[in-house]
Amino acid sequence: MQFLSFVIFTVLDLYVSILLLRVWMQWTRADFYNPFSQLVVKLTQPVIGPLRRIIPAIGPLDTASVLLAYVLVLAKYVLTIVLANGVFVFLPMFVPLALFELLTAAGKLVFWVIIIRAIMSWISQGRNPVDQLLIQLTEPLLSPIRRVLPAMGGIDFSSMIVILILYALDYLKSDLMALLL
Repeated sequence: MQFLSFVIFTVLDLYVSILLLRVWMQWTRADFYNPFSQLVVKLTQPVIGPLRRIIPAIGPLDTASVLLAYVLVLAKYVLTIVLANGVFVFLPMFVPLALFELLTAAGKLVFWVIIIRAIMSWISQGRNPVDQLLIQLTEPLLSPIRRVLPAMGGIDFSSMIVILILYALDYLKSDLMALLL
């Protein structure tokens, strides 16, 4: 049973991350003709396409993708109980917990995209299409920090500052969850 739950939860987490990546790409107006962007669109379009007819976008926010990601995170909580006990239970506390989990997934996605961009900057130095997409995704987060904290000695600390902010937000989430539970 542990293998089955591992596979199900991993697939759900990966698809939620891909949905959030799609939302992030639309929010930053990233190049959708980039090969990696096309992969994200092809993986999400069969589900998001029909949902968009029902749920319109609100400005630059793809509400259909956000709502589907939220429903998948909510389903993960319900599946946890079903796989553990064999009983379908939906508790009202799952609603805010799923919201916190979705925000945590978004924070993890930002963290890993920044880390991958930093590593790829050492390797490809901007000549890879994926590197260009990562620059488009992270620049709206990193450039305000660069304006306040310029590079010191040729080292850019903006990525580290964003990661520290993400850690602080994770601790804030833990404190808020302790209050809810």
